[in-house]
Amino acid sequence: MPLSAITLQQTLERRLPALTRTRAPETLPIRLHRRRIYILPTRSGLGFGVLLAAMLLGALNYQNNAALLLTCLLGASVINSMLVAFRALDGLSLTQVRADSAFAGDALVLHLQFDGAGRVRTALRLDMADGGVDFCLDARGGEIAIGMPTERRGWTRIPRMRVSCTQPFGLFRAWSWIAPAQDVLVYPQPLHGPHPPPHGEDPQQRARGEEEYAQLREYRSGDPLKRVAWKASARHDRLLLRELDSASHEAPQKFEWDALHGLDRETRIGRLAGWINQAHAAGRNWILVLPDGRALGPQADHAHFHRCMTALALL
Repeated sequence: MPLSAITLQQTLERRLPALTRTRAPETLPIRLHRRRIYILPTRSGLGFGVLLAAMLLGALNYQNNAALLLTCLLGASVINSMLVAFRALDGLSLTQVRADSAFAGDALVLHLQFDGAGRVRTALRLDMADGGVDFCLDARGGEIAIGMPTERRGWTRIPRMRVSCTQPFGLFRAWSWIAPAQDVLVYPQPLHGPHPPPHGEDPQQRARGEEEYAQLREYRSGDPLKRVAWKASARHDRLLLRELDSASHEAPQKFEWDALHGLDRETRIGRLAGWINQAHAAGRNWILVLPDGRALGPQADHAHFHRCMTALALL
């Protein structure tokens, strides 16, 4: 939308608060009715109106009854299209909103359940922020999905959404605002960084010994230099690191808040989220130790992943 159009819209919303009477969040279900549905002609509608005015003037000037009849029929079709666009929204209800999981900065997918009130509705559009989706509903309603932009972790209020329709000819746009009073949880953005010692604090793993190595991998920034395999690095002309055999899949990894010294709060949360995301993708068990000393795990299923990410998001 051009900057001038955005400024005009903001001015109208400030001077005419009735245009945004539904700005305040509402509890579900949200039903659209005639007092909250607005209709204005589109650019095509304005152009068609100018054409009809010219046809009317020509028909009256030349006293052409056929042209006058055609103009009246087209004018009736225009009025009827406005009614059809209004009826596409009238009685529509938003009954349920649920959200998928998403990390901060990514699009969070919202699933919106609509009730069609026993009437088929076509050529509908739902707009949110910079994106939108076209959809249709049968007489029983249906569910649509739309991406919601996110910026930060934690609870986020679902923004206002605009439901609109321009059927059947695109001459009028009928629209209404929907603002559900519902918050969605956004997980912290995982940060990539040095891998933690897989089981450095596990006494059973220490008893097995940390001098047994399973494989070599490339050196990453922050890895301890004492585990660099210098001879193998010289042969391959790049730094290689010895992986501890104690980092097996049978023993859980332990991700501790206090192990990340010298980092600010958000960076710590991002590092922990990154470690959890990697462990979950690899199917490995892990334990998350929070700042208050609470330990979550060890587990590796989806429920444990969401439980840990929720705890980090709410810190």
